[in-house]
Amino acid sequence: MFICVYCASSQRIDPKYVDLAKEVGTELARRGHALVSGGAIVSCMGAVAKAVRDGGGHTVGVIPQVLVDIEVADTDSGELIVTGDMRERKGIMDARSDAFLVLPGGIGTLEELFEIWTSRVLGIHERPLVVLDPWGLYTPLRALVEGMYDQGFTRPGVFDAISWTTTVEEAFDLLERPVPQLSPSAEELGES
Repeated sequence: MFICVYCASSQRIDPKYVDLAKEVGTELARRGHALVSGGAIVSCMGAVAKAVRDGGGHTVGVIPQVLVDIEVADTDSGELIVTGDMRERKGIMDARSDAFLVLPGGIGTLEELFEIWTSRVLGIHERPLVVLDPWGLYTPLRALVEGMYDQGFTRPGVFDAISWTTTVEEAFDLLERPVPQLSPSAEELGES
């Protein structure tokens, strides 16, 4: 399986997040999967990719030209794809991936999470989406979406489209498990 890992590129975060990314990369390689990532060599992005390669796994990095100089592209990647912009980057990452794993990250990670989550809720794809959040960074986000659901802003399938976990092992177990098919009704498709 090609597993897309969305994660941080910030170098100002607590080292425990980088250690988590290393653990994810090690487990991804151990289970025989390939990595699709944002193509940077710094912080969590670099840590997950290096751990996959150290474990004998294949890595695909996708990075826009504008970020090559800023983030330092992962030139050791098995495949490094340089795109014209962020939209092209996300499209290629999506197209190359069989499943999605979201680690703690910033607004870029949130953007990627919401795009894949929305597509899953709409039935545009049927691939697994798992959030690995051992320290509760996304707890307020979950509460926000639950409040949106309670007030009718999201459709019933919003929580069927995503899995949340706090352990690396469970995250991969969920990624490898068949996901329920979501078939939104015409009425639901008219909702926000």
